[in-house]
Amino acid sequence: MPKILILRFSSIGDIVLTTPVVRCIKEQVPGAEVHYCTKKAFQSILAHNPYVDKVHVLGDKLGDLVQELKAENFDYVVDLHNNLRTRIIKTRLAKPSRSFDKLNYEKWLMVNFKVNRLPDVHIVQRYLDAASALGIKDDGKGLDYFIPVQDEADVHTLPAGFQDGYVAFAIGAQHFTKRLPVKRIIELCKQLQQPVILLGGKEDSPNGEVIAAYFKIHNLPNKIYNACGKYNLNGSASLVRQATQVVSHDTGLMHIAAAFQKDIISVWGNTIPEFGMYPFRTKYKVLEVHGLSCRPCSKIGYKKCPKGHFKCMRDISFDDLEI
Repeated sequence: MPKILILRFSSIGDIVLTTPVVRCIKEQVPGAEVHYCTKKAFQSILAHNPYVDKVHVLGDKLGDLVQELKAENFDYVVDLHNNLRTRIIKTRLAKPSRSFDKLNYEKWLMVNFKVNRLPDVHIVQRYLDAASALGIKDDGKGLDYFIPVQDEADVHTLPAGFQDGYVAFAIGAQHFTKRLPVKRIIELCKQLQQPVILLGGKEDSPNGEVIAAYFKIHNLPNKIYNACGKYNLNGSASLVRQATQVVSHDTGLMHIAAAFQKDIISVWGNTIPEFGMYPFRTKYKVLEVHGLSCRPCSKIGYKKCPKGHFKCMRDISFDDLEI
């Protein structure tokens, strides 16, 4: 029975994007035992995945993790992170392995010189290519996300007006330059035809309160419920699953929405869909500003706009939101 290790330490969206690899290995490699190694903060994303037999967690000491992994005596390692730590792990394990192509040079060209040598290939396909030596093929089933029963959000516990359909709006993102300013989120919410539930972490709750208060103070017809920080990740994912439509920045909840094949309005600032991380195998519309000479300014994001004008988010048009 082949024992296979998958390496991907972070983050939410990236791990969700690796789920087709996990599923294909488990279903297509006869007798495969699939182990997954990630950071503790993201363990819950994999804990209820039926295609994962065991999760290994990166702690404070890489050496301790290496010893734990050595004891498993893996037959093959699929590196879907491809950084210094995963290279150390592969070297120490001394097992057959393959890493996915991060396209760092192509991204560098695009960010620094706006020269587009990026292949028109979704990152999921590049993840699958990294495991191709195992004989797996894309099964066409898309992404997976599994919510434990205890974390399911009961829509009947939502405030009145949100129980008969709503838009889920993931207002957070790890980097400032991937997030719409609050004023622009308010503008976008005004254009939506259903009540809106704002989703994000505790750090997003103050902005959520400002947005909800604006609609209340101005007595606007749109209903806004600030759910930021009120649910754990799985609870937020449950609200996404039950939404009629999802609005999201380039962030983890966007990919979770794609796993549930929701209609997505995908908002892009300093990053671009051409990096290969647009919603996978679901219906979506991209909102972005074309033709900015400074965009993309990073393959990840910044704490503030390097140019100071933040046109990539401030100038996005919300005129056509139909998917």
